[in-house]
Amino acid sequence: MSLPNKARYVVIGAGIHGLSTAYHLAQRLRAKGRSSEADIIVVDKSHIAAGASGIACGVIRNNYFQPAMRELMAHSVTVWESDPEAYHYHPVGYMQISPEVMHEGVASIYEQQKAIGYESEFIEGEADCTRYMKTFFDDWQAKGITSVLHEKRGGYANNMASMKALAAKAVEAGARIFEGVRVTGFEFGQGSSAVSAVLTDKGRIECDYVVVGAGPWIRDLWSMLDLPTTVSIKGRDGKIYDDVPMWRFWQLEEGVLKVPPDFLKTNDGKMPPVLHVDTDAPLYSDRTGKLITDQLWGIYYKPDFHFNGVQGGAMPYKIDKPVDEVAIDPYGPESPEFVASSDFADMWTSALAFCHKRFEGKSGLYHDEKSGGIGCFTPDSFPVFDVFRENCYVIADSNHGYKMLGVGDLVAQEILGEESALLAPFRQSRYAEGKLHPVSSSPFPWS
Repeated sequence: MSLPNKARYVVIGAGIHGLSTAYHLAQRLRAKGRSSEADIIVVDKSHIAAGASGIACGVIRNNYFQPAMRELMAHSVTVWESDPEAYHYHPVGYMQISPEVMHEGVASIYEQQKAIGYESEFIEGEADCTRYMKTFFDDWQAKGITSVLHEKRGGYANNMASMKALAAKAVEAGARIFEGVRVTGFEFGQGSSAVSAVLTDKGRIECDYVVVGAGPWIRDLWSMLDLPTTVSIKGRDGKIYDDVPMWRFWQLEEGVLKVPPDFLKTNDGKMPPVLHVDTDAPLYSDRTGKLITDQLWGIYYKPDFHFNGVQGGAMPYKIDKPVDEVAIDPYGPESPEFVASSDFADMWTSALAFCHKRFEGKSGLYHDEKSGGIGCFTPDSFPVFDVFRENCYVIADSNHGYKMLGVGDLVAQEILGEESALLAPFRQSRYAEGKLHPVSSSPFPWS
């Protein structure tokens, strides 16, 4: 199939956002009786799920301190639930297990989940939390936990399998996917700022509308669109902060412990919820006994049948390098520079042992190979969903991406002229207007 020289819609990126947008746009056009207008092509410089979507841990949750994020994620969970078999989605639930310093914030999440009808259970107090966790895991031994927020919906999906299924849905709906096509630039209309053509290494594509869903490559597409590299932000103190970099990179820390996936089964033999544990209790190495940290730390983990083990991660670390000098390619485990840190394995396996006695002495089973990928973050670490240059919809998600299966549906809605209340809080204008999302006390920059 040769690359066409013209298309109504060009979607850049065959990850979760690009494929979801293509699929839902084609679906919505069909529902409106406008199937003939569903001239949609998706281009990716490599292949389907070659970026962050293909190496994601696959966690799907609603647990966010920000009301707008909670409502947006509730919508995406519903989309995951719409076809769990095709999406290889496991609706096992999700637990946020937290220390006292996060108690108030997590309590507010619970109250607002109740307000939007998102089913969860909230346990408070160290003794009650320990009792609750032991009903699931009789070897639970984490210290410093004073709240457990147990989301009954959510869970995780097998990332590559779900991405292939989403690509198949997009093609079945009428979209065409072209792999190995690198975008090199854009042409703009005469007397207009609109994109009139997408330039690639395989040829020029005239278009009416462009969607950019390129994950960590947003920095480069943003530059090709000639959009500003800095932003002015009105802070909560009312002051204007100029020349704030639009992008920054973080390295994601994830890995696999090579134990059978059912090693993490609950007391009744069932597969467990996804577990996210934050605490400020001191963490000591399960291997050497040395102190790793006495500051607030956090991990997440779940069984994984694709990697055949227990998979999870910890807090990311900032990439201390000028943003324009960060080499995104080769990406993920193939990168010679940006992979999980050398200290990650000891920290994460020791944290597993901190939580469950069954993991004690198991650090030697860590799958010792390069892992993780880099994420391109916005100034406040929350997504930007907005139209630029009149006809270019930019999805810049700051590494929330994989769980956001439903964003493509809402973007398609907006492309067809109906504004989404769920996406409105994530416009670029929020920075200048000071409409900033609240900041949690979590050790993770995206929570």
